[in-house]
Amino acid sequence: MSPPIRAAGLAAAVLLLAGGVAVAADEEAGVPLAPGEAAGAWTLETQGRAICVLKLGAEKTKAGAYRLDAPASCGDALPAGLAGWSPSDHGMNLVGADGRTLLGFGRWSNSLLVSHQTSGVDIQLRRGT
Repeated sequence: MSPPIRAAGLAAAVLLLAGGVAVAADEEAGVPLAPGEAAGAWTLETQGRAICVLKLGAEKTKAGAYRLDAPASCGDALPAGLAGWSPSDHGMNLVGADGRTLLGFGRWSNSLLVSHQTSGVDIQLRRGT
């Protein structure tokens, strides 16, 4: 086999393997959000517009949930009384001081969580700002 053909075959194999890794890395729909991977900024969005940026932490609070920083700019897009977040079977929940779920999010990918509302208007959390 000549060097150019061998190089082309090797390049094709690398692309196939890299593509498989990229696909596997984003197939996280329905998987609980682990504290270490959740830590950081998440943009809260609805109807195609950004509302505010939440910061999820990997450290537990005194209430037993993980740290959540939600600025006042989130307004009424979030329920009152949020005390933290916790992993759930299908993603994550924003919880109150008593640990009760106030808003649940399903995990669609590594960087997208969605909460379906009875009003029909979904709320999304996208990784980053």
